[in-house]
Amino acid sequence: MALPPLVEPAAELTVDEIRRYSRHLIIPDVGMDGQKRLKNSKVLVVGAGGLGSPALLYLAAAGVGTLGIVDFDTVDESNLQRQIIHGVSDIDRPKAESAAASIAEVNPLVNVVIHNTALDRDNVKELFSQYDLIVDGTDNFATRYMVNDAAVLLGKPYVWGSIYRFDGQASVFWEEHGPCYRCLYPEPPPPGMVPSCAEGGVLGVLCASIGSIQVNEAIKLLTGIGEPLVGRLMVYDALEMEYRKIKVRKDPNCALCGENPTVTDLLEDYEDFCGAVSAEAEEATLNATITARELKDWQDSGKDLFLVDVREPAEWEINRIPGATLIPKGEILSGEALSRFPQDRQIVLHCKSGVRSAEALAAIKAAGFKDAVHLQGGIVSWVNTIDPSQPSY
Repeated sequence: MALPPLVEPAAELTVDEIRRYSRHLIIPDVGMDGQKRLKNSKVLVVGAGGLGSPALLYLAAAGVGTLGIVDFDTVDESNLQRQIIHGVSDIDRPKAESAAASIAEVNPLVNVVIHNTALDRDNVKELFSQYDLIVDGTDNFATRYMVNDAAVLLGKPYVWGSIYRFDGQASVFWEEHGPCYRCLYPEPPPPGMVPSCAEGGVLGVLCASIGSIQVNEAIKLLTGIGEPLVGRLMVYDALEMEYRKIKVRKDPNCALCGENPTVTDLLEDYEDFCGAVSAEAEEATLNATITARELKDWQDSGKDLFLVDVREPAEWEINRIPGATLIPKGEILSGEALSRFPQDRQIVLHCKSGVRSAEALAAIKAAGFKDAVHLQGGIVSWVNTIDPSQPSY
């Protein structure tokens, strides 16, 4: 459905702006009025990573007058495969500052506001209230639910996107005109069920595909043209080159925007709501977690270890801890690989960061291997602490 423009037009465009945006101005649906609305717009992009990179660049190029960037992370070499707003010279630089510098090269007429901070329940409402529209480029469920809840509570529309390997999704959530994110996903997935991009990977160019769709939707909302993806979920399969649209209806029983909401303010702890690990995994890791230094000491002392890497084969090819055996987590959780575990050796599990190994540890202990432990911080901790010569990812 068509919606009215989100912002009023600016008073005028300068001669420089008319020259710069001339290809917009000659589109009848945009024209002078639409470009003035873009100039008068304030858009906050949450995250200057995979989705935020193309979104920020194209919002800036389109002439959005004020662009806010909220990101507390720094640029890592592994980001450069997809986060095109950053370069080699930006490694170890705050992402928000790096992104702002790139935007200045693309369009110095844009006012960039840097929020070099972590988005949390204490600042999210105050930050969102300064902007007309939110573009969500986050990559974890806790922040997604917080962004959604804050946007609904403030009456703000936001453009959402998600990427994983070869698959992407995008939609527009605006409680006043349609469903919110909780209508689509009332509850987060079980911990460990959906790997992050850091664990499962993402095709770099997929970020551009979904990020550009987010910008397209933002422009439509700001200028009042076309039909935004309100009440529709766009699903993209890059391998099949297939786009599908799925209708998403407002849920009358939604905990946030339904007829009898039970969520009337921000949650105290979104990490707890989404669950970093399951309760079973958390219980299993009590007094069953060792550090990278402890593992190295065990190896050096000749302790009889059965060290198991629960990552996927593609990750195993990147780096590995000496002496480890690859048994992917799925084979452990299904019970398929339990017969491979010895009863008379010290079992040590590890993954990339410790989340998947905690879930595998719960399954191992439930199967009777009570003395099994897992590696805190996973192979990331091992590389950082013991063997920095190995590549990280």
